[in-house]
Amino acid sequence: MIDIKQLRDNPDLVRASQRARGEDESLVDQALAADERRRSSLQEFESRRSEQKSVSKGIGAAMGRLGAAKKAGEPTEELERAAQQARDDAASLSEDVKRLEAEATEAQELYDRTLRSIGNVIIDGVPAGGEDNFVTLETVGETPTFDFEPLDHLALGEKLGAIDMARGAKVSGSRFYFLTGVGARLSQALMAYAQQVAYEEGFSPLGVPTMVSAATMSGTGYLDAHDDVYRVADVDLYLTGTSEVALAGFHSDEILDLSDGPLRYTATSTCYRREAGSYGKDTRGIFRVHQFTKTEMFVYCKPEDAVAEHDNLLRIERRLLDGLELPYRVIDVAAGDLGGSAARKYDIEAWVPTQGKYRELTSTSNTTSFQARRLGIRYRTDTGRTDFVATLNGTMLTDTRPIVALLENNQQADGSVRVPAVLQPFLGTDVLRPV
Repeated sequence: MIDIKQLRDNPDLVRASQRARGEDESLVDQALAADERRRSSLQEFESRRSEQKSVSKGIGAAMGRLGAAKKAGEPTEELERAAQQARDDAASLSEDVKRLEAEATEAQELYDRTLRSIGNVIIDGVPAGGEDNFVTLETVGETPTFDFEPLDHLALGEKLGAIDMARGAKVSGSRFYFLTGVGARLSQALMAYAQQVAYEEGFSPLGVPTMVSAATMSGTGYLDAHDDVYRVADVDLYLTGTSEVALAGFHSDEILDLSDGPLRYTATSTCYRREAGSYGKDTRGIFRVHQFTKTEMFVYCKPEDAVAEHDNLLRIERRLLDGLELPYRVIDVAAGDLGGSAARKYDIEAWVPTQGKYRELTSTSNTTSFQARRLGIRYRTDTGRTDFVATLNGTMLTDTRPIVALLENNQQADGSVRVPAVLQPFLGTDVLRPV
């Protein structure tokens, strides 16, 4: 959720962000109008409620005077009229207060909905446009050439006894699979490699739940415009498509101590995605699937440290890809492809030879204070007040897409596949051979 103060003070900045995203600029004016209505409704409600309290005290005083007059045998007709008038005024005010409270609640709900519909304000320099309008920041490594007809990752995986799509479909349906033999070992090796790097980089490991509440899922922005999540209806929980969700919720409604620097966490978890809207895309093999394993990084920091932390997450992701000896490029993702929570996102895409193009392997996002505002995550500043933290996330590795790139880029004429040096200790071999 964006900062309402920023919206009030600089609505043109938010409009420009919406325009760069290709989203509705009129939401800015709608949010400002909803904010004004919310504040005026609340002010009127509180004013009438204060008046109601005064009138209630007046009833008590009037009844006290009436009682004293009756005891003293004095005339009470005028006092009874005054007491009844006070009761009538109180009843009328009570109805007004109930009506105004309902209006204030309705205005608050409209404000919340409208403000939540606005994406995070992009950081200066993010390219405008949609998915194809990214900017390539760097290209690393040479794309391989072969003196034989290269196989795609599925054909290689089947030769190696590493991937079984038929049994995956039999057990669970399309876009499910089994990793078998060296495929399962390669998955475990990739996650072990990612965890080792995360440990060396000073990230604290967490084991996280993969089912979360609607409040947690919504807090990260994954329910705003996403139809890609699975909901378990009978328990009203959501399956997470990334451990970012649980890691973000870990400190919800807390005040963090950041005096010693950012808090950095990592988690490896099973992830679930419906892949809605991807009908017909990447249907062959394991590039786009409903379930996979992923190691994720997550950072809580002061807002002024967020850009440096984002650069650090990108550095770590590059370290991982360099270790895997894969040719890749780093792109600055365009505003329209950021998703609602991110103010800036970098992707690293590895070369996939049989597709003749780079495909996304890792991603890192700076979500500034967008998620923290929704989840109520603050820190104490040097002056003693509290403010919202910034949160950032970064994919270290999944187990499926790197397997695609590793098999295809490292294949040899006999169907064997070279193993990068960083994975050899986990696999115990330098070559995967057909079975």
